[in-house]
Amino acid sequence: MATNPMQRKARNSFLLGMLVMLLIAGIVIALLLMQLMNKIKEEQEELKASVKAYVLDKDVSSGQVITEDMLVEQTVNKNLVPSNATSDIELIKNYALQDKEGNNIYTKYDNNNNATLYIRKDNREYQVKKEEETENYYIEKNNNKEYLELNSVPLVAKVNMKKNTLITTELLSKSDNVVQDDMRKQEYNMVILPMDLTTGDYIDIRIMLPSGQDYIVVAKKEVTVPDVNGVSSEDTIWMNLSEDEILHMSCAIIDAYQIKGAKIYATKYTEAGMQEAAKPTYPINASTSALLQSDPNILEKAMNEISARYSNTNASQLRNEYINSVINNQGEQAQSNLETNMQESITNSKNSRKEYLDSLAGVVQ
Repeated sequence: MATNPMQRKARNSFLLGMLVMLLIAGIVIALLLMQLMNKIKEEQEELKASVKAYVLDKDVSSGQVITEDMLVEQTVNKNLVPSNATSDIELIKNYALQDKEGNNIYTKYDNNNNATLYIRKDNREYQVKKEEETENYYIEKNNNKEYLELNSVPLVAKVNMKKNTLITTELLSKSDNVVQDDMRKQEYNMVILPMDLTTGDYIDIRIMLPSGQDYIVVAKKEVTVPDVNGVSSEDTIWMNLSEDEILHMSCAIIDAYQIKGAKIYATKYTEAGMQEAAKPTYPINASTSALLQSDPNILEKAMNEISARYSNTNASQLRNEYINSVINNQGEQAQSNLETNMQESITNSKNSRKEYLDSLAGVVQ
């Protein structure tokens, strides 16, 4: 059937319009596909750059024990977080403060945002308390203390942290090493060290006299062994000590230097997370005792422990019988020993410092 020119024109216009529409639709689809591909590519690149990290879901105070329920795992861009937020991710991921029976210890907050530890045992909830004298954790059952054996050393916050703070290893510490106001990083190079001592080990510092008497000076301290030219130092260690512990160490060093044959040495804890800290037994001299009693930098808790330790006659008797008597018997030789050993310690400190700085300079270059 023949068509007139008007019909032909209308049909051609329709076909042209359809073609233009298809062309536009094709361009739109192509652009959408390109955007989709770019988005998929960006997501893949973002996924490659993503890492797991943990943030707090509650405000935390300095010294507060961290429990598993406080931590929330999030996916973040690794370029936006410090490396130590993810370097020990497995340590934090697997961390759960529990007793030996596998019961979780968790944190609850009251209306004033005060945090309290709890544990559920035998279908009952108990408040977890810490004994000030021994620092052991316990619950009260039938008006009796039931001590808890923990499966790991509790992690505590070194500083105050707000909700959503990204957790890094520098913000956490083991409960045995909570940073108090009087804590200082001390360096020693006169301590005889175990052959296999490494950074992170826990040690007691002891003093042994030629008579066989052996005393604990400071107990359960985490040690750092500095690296010099990529090699662990043979004789230098760093420890965080409180003011009273620093004075105890100083007194013990003086005694060891004066008494020929005496030595200060370190012993390692085999399972620091399970072993309780030993009690110091070293009897300090009268002048150090007087200084401890009057030093305003010593915290009240430490002051009470010092007063209890040296208020009885046993400490002074031990001091006079086993230490002062040995020093007095050596006469002028004791002072000579002190001067010689002290000068040797100063020289060793200077040499170690120079080697350490040289090693840092080598890294910078």
